[in-house]
Amino acid sequence: MPVTARLSRRFYETFGDEIANEFVDWFNQVDLTYRSDLERTNELNFARFDAKVEQRFAESDLRWEKRFNEFETKVEGRLAAFETKVEGRLAAFETKVEGRLAEFETKVEGRLAEFETKVDGRLAEFGRELSEVRREVAQLDARLDRRMSSLETRLIRWVVALWLATAIGVLGLLRL
Repeated sequence: MPVTARLSRRFYETFGDEIANEFVDWFNQVDLTYRSDLERTNELNFARFDAKVEQRFAESDLRWEKRFNEFETKVEGRLAAFETKVEGRLAAFETKVEGRLAEFETKVEGRLAEFETKVDGRLAEFGRELSEVRREVAQLDARLDRRMSSLETRLIRWVVALWLATAIGVLGLLRL
């Protein structure tokens, strides 16, 4: 937007309207030229600034990418070392657990064998005692049979004696 120059009235009177207007037009053209030059210069400076900023961002991105790659490599190395360490410890732990389980299994098998031996011994002893008890029961049964036979014999004698006494008494009563 051109700036209209204001000139004093005396300037117009001295040089006249035509020359004063020409001078104002020339001044506006010079102003317009300077403005367009300034605008082009600003655009060029902005383009250079923008290019520098883009370049610095690209350099910064490369630096950050390099740092990130270094960090990532470092983390991967540490993770690999940690994983190796953990696997070693797990293998050692697994070996230790397997050893203890083997010891425990051996101990349990030994105790089970001892227990089995004790049970077999007690069962054999129980079998012997049971045989002895059966023999004693058989002896008691035989004694009981003998005593019962003896008792039966005595009872039969008493029954016969009582029957005979009754029969003699009845016959004696009948003879009278």
